[in-house]
Amino acid sequence: MNNKYYLGLDIGGTKCAVIAGTEKMELLGKTSFPTDTHLGPGHAINRLIEASEEMITKFDHSGLQSVGISCGGPLDSKKGLIQSPPNLPGWDNIPIVSMLNEKFRVPVYLQNDANACALAEWRFGAGKGTENMIFLTFGTGMGAGLILNGRLYSGTNDLAGEVGHIRLADDGPEAYGKKGSFEGFCSGTGIAHLAGDILKRKLLAGETISFCKTLDEADHITAREVAEAAFMGDKTAIEIFEISGTWLGKGLSILIDILNPEVIVIGSIYARCRKFLEPACMKIINSEALEPARRVCKILPAELGEKVGDYASLCVAVTGNG
Repeated sequence: MNNKYYLGLDIGGTKCAVIAGTEKMELLGKTSFPTDTHLGPGHAINRLIEASEEMITKFDHSGLQSVGISCGGPLDSKKGLIQSPPNLPGWDNIPIVSMLNEKFRVPVYLQNDANACALAEWRFGAGKGTENMIFLTFGTGMGAGLILNGRLYSGTNDLAGEVGHIRLADDGPEAYGKKGSFEGFCSGTGIAHLAGDILKRKLLAGETISFCKTLDEADHITAREVAEAAFMGDKTAIEIFEISGTWLGKGLSILIDILNPEVIVIGSIYARCRKFLEPACMKIINSEALEPARRVCKILPAELGEKVGDYASLCVAVTGNG
């Protein structure tokens, strides 16, 4: 076996993982553990270092080529700083790259998670073989990674791709401080807010909802619960996804007109609930996006599924910062 390998560190608000793999994304080993954000950044960083050391001991330090870190932003990929991500309280200007570089004496690269996932889907997933690709997270939030002219575009200070912040309507579900935003309509958080408003209105009008009986339940509904109801055939749940799909179409039309991509790859909720989102989404794109641009753009679900985080951090290790 070729003894050259890479380490990927996937840092999330709920869990962290250390992955060993080859340049061709053959996964050699993986360790994961809870982030336990309430214990502060030092706790998780120490566990990341310990897990990395165990992996390196297993595969031999001489074969380690580089380390890639995938983490939610904001961050500074050039200076190697994690800068207070909302899901990582207390992680304020953490010099994660220099810390790991000093520890392991190999190149260390940092990239935000949407960009890292974009690299993974571009090199090994639904965007393979393209020059211009947009990856949309469509998970808890809505972020994007942009592959333009065959390379990752991260912007002046790593904020390119914050498409979730685009305001699509004067009013609507609020996400990240802006009502009516792309993320407000098209994310797990946004769908939950959208569902809550629709369910309360219907309950107050005397309608019976199969998956939500009370106003209190409406206040605490989750996107997962709405999806489960939609797959069971509930008309209200399907309606909620159709509304989200309509706004997804509006957001994608803007991206198509501005960036003229070959493919837009959408992960998480879209990949799982495509049957409810796609018809309304495509109807809007076909009426709003420039015809020559929409004709050459495919809208595809992410291919890497639950392994995208593993591939993402490894891709950062292999490609550097894009």
